[in-house]
Amino acid sequence: MSNCRPGCGACCIAPSITSPIPGMPQGKPAGVRCVQLDDDNLCRLFGDPRRPAVCARFDFDIELCGDSREQALQLITRWEHATQ
Repeated sequence: MSNCRPGCGACCIAPSITSPIPGMPQGKPAGVRCVQLDDDNLCRLFGDPRRPAVCARFDFDIELCGDSREQALQLITRWEHATQ
């Protein structure tokens, strides 16, 4: 089992999030960078109870995250399109 890549942030960009996020009360569309993603691609809400449940449940998976940030963006985008 691997851990998230520090500074990846693909899961905060590629998927849509339909629940409210502080600073994004309507959630966020797929492909849009979350306003809570800092300049180092780390979540400002990590460990904060305001963090959306969908984000808290998201976990690294090699099938979804691949071998690099670029691959994670591609794979998560593909899953997003496949599940619309």
